Amino acid sequence: MKTDVLIIGGGLMGFSVALQLARRGVKSLVVDKDSAGRHASGVNAGGLRRLNRHPAEIPLSVAAAEMWFDIKSLVDSDCDSRFPGQIRIAENETDVQILEQRVELVTNLGYQHEEMISQQELYKLAPTLIPNCKAALMCRNDGYARPFHALDAFRRKALSLGVEYLPSTRIDAIEHDNKGWRLNSPNGEFRAPVLVNCAGAWAGQVASTLDEPVPLQPGAPMLMITERLPQFIEPVFGAASRKLSFKQMQNGTLLIGGAHMAELDIKHQKTTMNWAKLAVSARTVLALFPQLKNVRIVRCWAGIEAFMPDNLPVISRSSKYSDAFHAFGFSAHGFQLSPLVGIILSQLILDDHTNFNIEPFSIERFNSFKKIPA
Repeated sequence: MKTDVLIIGGGLMGFSVALQLARRGVKSLVVDKDSAGRHASGVNAGGLRRLNRHPAEIPLSVAAAEMWFDIKSLVDSDCDSRFPGQIRIAENETDVQILEQRVELVTNLGYQHEEMISQQELYKLAPTLIPNCKAALMCRNDGYARPFHALDAFRRKALSLGVEYLPSTRIDAIEHDNKGWRLNSPNGEFRAPVLVNCAGAWAGQVASTLDEPVPLQPGAPMLMITERLPQFIEPVFGAASRKLSFKQMQNGTLLIGGAHMAELDIKHQKTTMNWAKLAVSARTVLALFPQLKNVRIVRCWAGIEAFMPDNLPVISRSSKYSDAFHAFGFSAHGFQLSPLVGIILSQLILDDHTNFNIEPFSIERFNSFKKIPA
């Protein structure tokens, strides 16, 4: 089977790239060893966040936010997105100083989307928050969407534009010659002049095959969800000095994260909940919203994500092949960036440049990394 572009990985990044290529008349094939969004894209927290981004990511995050505000025009669905704001709580004066320094950093970079809000405004937004918190950092139009809704919308739109998709298709070999790229699979052989690596937690294996080993570390962030409750908060809450991601979904359930990891068996693609760490997340919520002490947790899970040592993704052309490209390693905060990543990769592939500064995300920053033999 021949196409214009081969994309390894059927998550949001893979389908976003395929969608943008299709909009410009370029055919692609998305190949995934499992099902679409199985490990990260469909099971994350769905944060649409500019708040507290790494400075290198801020320009991308700001541009991606504009796409999310009008996401229906791109994928014919609003992806169940909401924009009630995201907040980081300052519980004491030390926290206030941390958040004020953050505002200064963002302002000095020329952006105004993060602002300090007063104690009074904080308690208007969260009247059941523990007393005596001092202030908060807020990005007013941040929010969240439902990950699987988004993944399904991107996939459906891409397919409607002629993108081909093969799930449950394991790649056994990646080869390159003067005709381009060949993927060998039990389901057949696939050829194209261009290869794109969007393989998520398995992207390091693809990069190594291209002689570009990277220090990618798979991880399994845990999330838990509660029974349905009457609506009592709108924004997404975090804290200046605690690990916390906490929001009330459209149906009244509370989605709780905290960057704590499950035990991961990457070989067998299995995760085991770490109940002690989940308890830490639960206690963090109770420390801020003690009225929730009798609320039941009804479900918990962990996706499998790709983490980089600097927590920045790889978004770049290959350093070894001019006809290969990478988009991986988003370190559990790639969901919001996904529509823009499709534009960036399509520009690199078709125009040989992009309108965005992606130098900080080059795979070449890992050129000195040497893969340790198994």
